[in-house]
Amino acid sequence: MMLATYELIDAEKAYHPIVKMRAWMGVSRSGYDDWRERPASATAQRRAMLAGLVAEIFTDSHETYGYRRVHTALLRRGEHCSAELVRTVMREQGLTPAQVRAFRPVTTVQGDFRGIPDLVGRDFTAERPGTKLVGDITYVRTWEGFLYLATVIDCHSKAVLGWAMADHYRTGLVKDAIRMAAGTGLLQPGAVFHTDRGSNDTSDDFGRFLTNLQIRRSAGRTGICYDNTMAESFFSAIKNEWLHRFVFTTRAKAKRQVIRYIEGFYNRRRLHSALGYRPPLEVLNESLSSQTAA
Repeated sequence: MMLATYELIDAEKAYHPIVKMRAWMGVSRSGYDDWRERPASATAQRRAMLAGLVAEIFTDSHETYGYRRVHTALLRRGEHCSAELVRTVMREQGLTPAQVRAFRPVTTVQGDFRGIPDLVGRDFTAERPGTKLVGDITYVRTWEGFLYLATVIDCHSKAVLGWAMADHYRTGLVKDAIRMAAGTGLLQPGAVFHTDRGSNDTSDDFGRFLTNLQIRRSAGRTGICYDNTMAESFFSAIKNEWLHRFVFTTRAKAKRQVIRYIEGFYNRRRLHSALGYRPPLEVLNESLSSQTAA
């Protein structure tokens, strides 16, 4: 613990007087000076080791992690240091993460109201997996035309349980994503599926489809992106962290990168801030194990 304090002071010495920082942190001058006077090789070796780990974690995150996520990843590996030291090391190496910009929702054709209630009320949490889900459709530009992506996300674990892609955004696309989610065996009877009020999501055909799966339909207000912010935040992440790096000549190439992000990174390894910086599948498996034990 004291080592991390010394490292924090050392990392911030260019921005604050050392005397004041020692006072703020309750550190004695002799203790800090003794730490500073230790063989430079030991300190340098540790710094170099941390720099290597920081660079490895940053690269493994597809260059998307800021210092907080990198720090959490280090702690998960058993490497204890201060977050401020990680920030300094990243700054020294010029490691700047891809920034997730605010998502601008796609303008869709408004569906009929049809009395569909909002069963979520902007509460995108759930006590158990498979009880509350959100979904939406976005597009990826390719030289062949748009590739449309539909997703089904579990509010408990934030895992993408279902996804589907096609060259259209008809109702069948959303149905395919729901079928994939249902195929996991995680959806509970009476589960809520929340969307915006697009024409696909409010159609009678889609309503009957959900009823047959014992899924209740929920929808936010037309044009109010905050009513489905969890689904839109995922689209913001996949586009700004990954897809915007590529120019896709074909839909097939775009599909491969979408799958690579969802299944290879987001679900399995991406540290999610809403989950206490843990990956969605880790939280999902932990919940399932607890239910089995009970």
